[in-house]
Amino acid sequence: MKMVKSLLLGSAAGLVAMTGAQAADLPVKAKPVQYVKICSLYGAGFYYIPGTDTCLKIGGWVRMQMGYGYAGNMSNGPLATNPYTRANTDFNTRNRGYITADARSQTEYGTLRAYIAVGTSNDNATNASTSSADTGTLSGVVSPAAFSANRAFIQIAGFTAGRAQSFFDFTDNAALSYNGATAWYAAGTTTGDPGWQVLAYTAQFGNGLSATLSVEESRNKGVIRYTTAGTADAASATSGQDGNKMPDFVANLRVDQAWGSAQVMGAIHDASALYYAGTTGSGHPGNVLGYAFGAGVKINLPMLGAGDYIDLQASWSKGAASYSSAGGNLSKANGAQSGSLINNDGTYGTTGDVNLTKAWGVFGGLQHFWNPKLKTSLYGGYVKVDHSDAANLLICAAGTIATGCDSDAAVYHIGTRTAWAPVPNLEVGVDVMYSALDTRNTGVADTSHDQSAWTGHLRIQRNFYP
Repeated sequence: MKMVKSLLLGSAAGLVAMTGAQAADLPVKAKPVQYVKICSLYGAGFYYIPGTDTCLKIGGWVRMQMGYGYAGNMSNGPLATNPYTRANTDFNTRNRGYITADARSQTEYGTLRAYIAVGTSNDNATNASTSSADTGTLSGVVSPAAFSANRAFIQIAGFTAGRAQSFFDFTDNAALSYNGATAWYAAGTTTGDPGWQVLAYTAQFGNGLSATLSVEESRNKGVIRYTTAGTADAASATSGQDGNKMPDFVANLRVDQAWGSAQVMGAIHDASALYYAGTTGSGHPGNVLGYAFGAGVKINLPMLGAGDYIDLQASWSKGAASYSSAGGNLSKANGAQSGSLINNDGTYGTTGDVNLTKAWGVFGGLQHFWNPKLKTSLYGGYVKVDHSDAANLLICAAGTIATGCDSDAAVYHIGTRTAWAPVPNLEVGVDVMYSALDTRNTGVADTSHDQSAWTGHLRIQRNFYP
């Protein structure tokens, strides 16, 4: 009996030991996997950053462009600066790539949003003469890849702070034309591509009606000092305007509804000058403010086609030329003939006040979708720059005024773009544009003439966002 009892106790002890050993060998229960969760609060493409209540959307695009007739610069355009000679680069290429990030979360003050768009861009090498003489020796001037951050802003409770589009801008030039992001001489979203520093508050009144007050980076065109009649201070295009003593103040009233959108807007700009003789002891003109007014309307046209619309913007300025035209001074030299448009906030001489420059501009276009994969736009713009008689006496020497020198000028362009999307998020398009510079000079000996140019633009773009 004792033997049976010993065997039973031994067997039980062995089973306990084996059970304990097997239990020790079992795997530890894994923590639950935290999968990425879709965020549907703000539309397609957002997801929750794991472990947070912040929704994030990552997007971007890659673009290749080829252009012909831009006089070596696809940003400044065919009528700006570069002469048309055999040394000039008529064929240009450019590639760009951007990554965007949009982060949003809910707070007691409403949606907190932060948005950034960063990328890189570079152009092809251009030929440039190695000396001022036409020796025939050319060297390749390479445009290195450049970093760009054209959007970086925060929004909460109606406030917008950072680099964004100016609240004066309305018409989306870039949606109508491949030249629209530059828009070197057209009214419209003149800050649409590079962005602008803003600190703004937008009040929503319901039914799509809103109003915005914005403190913005100053849009300086320069206040040009003329040392003698007909001779501008070479440095005054940048130094003739006083330092930024105040920002630009912008306001708009806007409505967005099913039929489209409309906006009226205004801006106040510091157009004060530096010194009469470039030194602190020489005195200076009195401080002066420039201003601008504008209006825009976008009307949806579903009766023509799904997605069709017409978009227009017009503006008038005095001493604030950048609100009517994005471009600087335009000039084109073709052989012995040249033409120019002097575009600035104002002019002054060695005495007297600043003569504020008047300018007005209009830009608009029609977008038509033939089908979901094919669209065509027709667009155009016009800008007129008007200098006062006092300013014309400074810009033109007395002798040339007698023979018909007139500093006023206008520029216009008209173009069309057709784009095809063979598959979703891929676009292949062609843009053709005619530009013309209309000078007011008469009788001036073969040195200032109307100028014009044709340009062509091919773009291939892949968007990678949901």
